[in-house]
Amino acid sequence: TVPGKLRREGHGMYLSPDEVLDIARRGAEMGCKEALFTLGDRPEERWPEAREWLDAHGYDDTLAYVRAMSVRVLEETGLLPHLNPGVLSWTDLQRLKPVAPSMGMMLETTATRLWSEPGAPHYGSPDKEPAVRLRVLEDAGRSNVPFTTGILIGIGETYEERAESLFAIRRTARRYHGIQEVIIQNFRAKPDTAMRGMPDAELEELAAAIAVARIVLGPSARIQAPPNLVDGEYARFIEAGIDDWGGVSPLTPDHVNPERPWPQIDELAARTAESGFALRERLTIYPEFVQRGEPWLDPRLIPHVTALADPATGLADEDAPVVGRPWQEPDEGFTSAATGRTDLHRTIDTEGRTADRRDDFDEVYGDWAELREQAAPGMVPDRV
Repeated sequence: TVPGKLRREGHGMYLSPDEVLDIARRGAEMGCKEALFTLGDRPEERWPEAREWLDAHGYDDTLAYVRAMSVRVLEETGLLPHLNPGVLSWTDLQRLKPVAPSMGMMLETTATRLWSEPGAPHYGSPDKEPAVRLRVLEDAGRSNVPFTTGILIGIGETYEERAESLFAIRRTARRYHGIQEVIIQNFRAKPDTAMRGMPDAELEELAAAIAVARIVLGPSARIQAPPNLVDGEYARFIEAGIDDWGGVSPLTPDHVNPERPWPQIDELAARTAESGFALRERLTIYPEFVQRGEPWLDPRLIPHVTALADPATGLADEDAPVVGRPWQEPDEGFTSAATGRTDLHRTIDTEGRTADRRDDFDEVYGDWAELREQAAPGMVPDRV
């Protein structure tokens, strides 16, 4: 929130390292396995108090502080950081990938008019420009970062704009295979915001958006609806097509929607069972990325993730102890011996390559339907 409100409530501009670690330690004691870092876009560029705090504590910017705290959480508590620090550049993704198995940022919408027109919900917010946010999804995919994104419904978008946002996510998911989860979230009005007078999105609208997302994104997509925003109608949203309830904390509130308390995990499991499904704990990085390993998982994080993962499924090992482990550069270093062929520049015309194609040829270039669409835009119909 804004610095003035923080001062009135007696809070600092940032959580101190001791406060961060106290929350993380208490979470680990309660069986949590993820530490969610959620914050606004580069507060030091807008608020002098943020710049002063960072300077006083020796950090170049907020992301440097997030990175340092992520390392301490890994080493001192064993929780796995998931980072939601707003819009990230290519360089930011490279800085943060070694300290967090996954990251995320809501796309929200691709409707440019909701950003460009005076009076629109995102007007005047440079980080809400759809092109900027789409670029983050692209850069995360190129950087092999398991990434969570989603859309926000009920902020003035049309049905067509809502669908276009889903297709934009699908394009990125097909191209890079890095979208690990898509959140379909209904707008809830917040006090002390410009949109406090707008009506909440209807649950029927949310269920319909989930159903369309499941059709558009396909059966392998992971689709989430936050369980504290569905007013207890769990069965409706399971039937609509979700397969994930997101992070649910026994310790901290939903800081984005603090007026909406989390359901108890036992209750959530019981209500899920009523719809014929078993609720299983996952890690912040999804099973398929755990099992793929590098390059999706930085070598410095592999010991932390594998210590908490069930090797057979990639889901969480619910009996695994959550304890701190060292975070450091891999010991192997670079080998001095050359690997692979070093004479190809001389022998390509005489001997050719020793193999026709790469072992991972079928997947390294992305989704074939997406490649065809890039090669001849408009020639390949979208199959829904």
